[in-house]
Amino acid sequence: MNTMEINGYRAIIVYDPEFEMFRGEFSGLNGGADFYAKDIETLKKEGAISLKVFLDLCAEDGVEPKKEYSGRFNVRVPSTLHADIASAAAADGKSLNQWISDTLDQAAH
Repeated sequence: MNTMEINGYRAIIVYDPEFEMFRGEFSGLNGGADFYAKDIETLKKEGAISLKVFLDLCAEDGVEPKKEYSGRFNVRVPSTLHADIASAAAADGKSLNQWISDTLDQAAH
């Protein structure tokens, strides 16, 4: 995955061909914080600066910097995939919810 962790916060990294630079954007925040650089070391430094500015503004305004997630979301899949997933979960001896949670955890990490 194209991610970078800076001071405990995850940023998504992409290459921006228009500017010929790497662009980082922190995910899971209650606002936007992005940064650019031509190389990875500078990207880390710029990310730390961008994050500090964001966190300082949150503290100043009394805003929680991290977005809250409920742990619930709906996913629509074709009925045939639903059946396949249910079979895979049963074969693993897991509930559908636990199987999906485990599978998503593996994919995300």
